[in-house]
Parts: sequence; C-alpha cells; structure tokens
Amino acid sequence: MALNAKATQEFVPIKEIRDGIIVLKDGGLRAIVLANSINLSLKSSDEQRATIFQFQSFLNTLDFPVQISVQSRKLDIRPYLLLLEDRIKVQNEPLLKLQTKEYMEFIRNFTETVSIMTKNFFVVIPYTHTILKSDSAIFTKISGIFNKKNREEVKMAKQEDFEEKRSQLEQRVDVIQQGLGRCGIKSVELGTEEIVEVFYKVFNPGEVEGKIRLE
Repeated sequence: MALNAKATQEFVPIKEIRDGIIVLKDGGLRAIVLANSINLSLKSSDEQRATIFQFQSFLNTLDFPVQISVQSRKLDIRPYLLLLEDRIKVQNEPLLKLQTKEYMEFIRNFTETVSIMTKNFFVVIPYTHTILKSDSAIFTKISGIFNKKNREEVKMAKQEDFEEKRSQLEQRVDVIQQGLGRCGIKSVELGTEEIVEVFYKVFNPGEVEGKIRLE
C-alpha cells in the first residue's frame, strides 16, 4: 500500500526557516541558541554550588518558556583521517610520514574499540503572537479581492509584521545569552544553514556528525 507523501509533512510544524528564524505553521517563531557545556567535576564544591545557584537564578528570572535539548551522536572520525591522509601527501620528511601513518592507525583502532560521543546543547526560544482565528479569516477574504497593488502592500505588511515579531524574539535571545554568560556558558545563535542542519540530523539520525560548532 502506497503511503501518502503529505502525511509525513503534516507531522512537522515548521512552515519555513527565514533569516535564522523558524516560522511555524501556526505563526509562532522560534530561535535556537547553541551553548557549550561546563564540567562541574573539575570545579570545587563551592564553585559547583555557585554555578548551580547562578543557573537556577537565571531560570527564575525568565518570564517566558524555553526548551533545552541535548543532541548526542557518535563522532565520525573519517573526515579527520582524510585530512591526515592529505597531510601525508605533502610531507617530504620520511620520518614525519611514518609518524603520521602510525598516529592514523592509532586513532582508527582507538575509535573502533571505544565509542566516542559528541553532545550539542540547544536552547529553543519561542515567541508567539496570538491572532484571533476569525480576524485572520476575514483578513484573508478581504485580501483576496485586492488588486495587484494592494496585494503588494499586504505582502509588505506581512514582512513588517515578521520583522516586528523577530525583534521581540531577538530580545529574548539576548536575555538568554546574557543569562548563560553570567553562568560561564558561551553561546551563539544559529543561522539558517545551521538550523537546517540540526533538523536534518533530527529527521535523519543515521547520518554522520556534521559541522555545527560553537566558536
């Protein structure tokens, strides 16, 4: 029995990703911030308590919900091995070539026996502007009878509305990044390409590790 191709898309609430902002089908917006991790085990007991207390205080100051997502994947070492192979080709010193080959063999054997995982920490920041369904329906009917010029004006109005919502969302992103910074956590807001990569990995879990990085 053939599956309906549209059925899968109906489970994905994303309408588009524009200028680094996720636009949902219901009109809501989402931004994603990539954050680094802190190894509490390397800190003293007092530092651990201070860090946890600071993070708790940060969460308590928020007046909007956030979602923290952790993406864990097995590290794909193949790109690194290919880089080393390219280095061997340009090396003129026989000893360096030998040492590089031995190093590659060590890395290859080590990753085959030990599962090395990479983790990415994401903070999803929402912004939803409530619109009455009846008003939206009336607006759609009225806009349908407009001439070309008016339709262009409607398009501009929608863009202005998006920019206004985006401005409100970016203010929330700043609050999140400043709060994380006070906890000693570095963070960066993802752009369009990085967001597409994140969702590609979510819906294709068998793919190898990509190139999202926190600089």
